[in-house]
Amino acid sequence: QLQVVESGGGLVQPGGSLRLSCAASGFTLDYYAIGWFRQAPGKEREGVLCISRSGDGLNYKDSVKGRFTISRDNAKNTVYLQMNNLKPEDTGLYYCAARRRQGSYYYLCPTTNEYDYWGQGTQVTVSS
Repeated sequence: QLQVVESGGGLVQPGGSLRLSCAASGFTLDYYAIGWFRQAPGKEREGVLCISRSGDGLNYKDSVKGRFTISRDNAKNTVYLQMNNLKPEDTGLYYCAARRRQGSYYYLCPTTNEYDYWGQGTQVTVSS
């Protein structure tokens, strides 16, 4: 069964950092682009960042530029979301999702509605 599992969430003060992990199970991560999404209470889920198979990152959300970075370790079958200088508005349930990419799509991230496999999420709360 193909699964992605998020971990690393928690409670952090404003200005703090967290690193989220997205581990793949049942498939080889290096054939997939991986996206991170979040959903704040009472709001719709939104895209945050994506990493293509080639390792190129794409910001879906302008407000995280310069603060969040995405990376992948195919040997560990894991993608990471490093979040620095966290703000209260970053609070939410963070999900990762996978989309298989082939051919010329090796270098490209999917649009936010193209992902196939979703995790259950990990909660991030930024509060003093």
